[in-house]
Amino acid sequence: MLHRGLLTVARDFGWEFEAWAVFSNHYHFVAHSPGNAPDASNLPDMLSVLHVKTGEWVNRLDATPGRKVWFNFRETRLTYQKSYLARLNYVHQNAVKHGLVPGANQYPWCSAAWFERESSSAIVKSIYRFKVDRLQVSDDFEVAPEW
Repeated sequence: MLHRGLLTVARDFGWEFEAWAVFSNHYHFVAHSPGNAPDASNLPDMLSVLHVKTGEWVNRLDATPGRKVWFNFRETRLTYQKSYLARLNYVHQNAVKHGLVPGANQYPWCSAAWFERESSSAIVKSIYRFKVDRLQVSDDFEVAPEW
């Protein structure tokens, strides 16, 4: 539900996703802000809609109306090409990092399989070679292993 909601809300707000990964308790994405906007100023509004709708849905499932589900978000404006390409790799490979799958394209709620299918093999190999060990990404979450 979160995966579908993220992609739908992003589309509705005009964001163009390049990479995404959705888990039981967090998500990552790399996207371009709307083409008709001078900046990413509608990102908080987009994420607010996503968090309200998914929070209400989860609370209905758990019969816990009013519980706070989402607590924050962090954004990074990517201005350096190498950082941007490394983050694309990081997001695609995140399910592997969390130990959910041996290969990123096997995780159904991320963009790796789509990226591998839609991009040339040269582009895929190039992106997947970018090192991610120097990135500073807050990602100390324990995800649910059953998906």
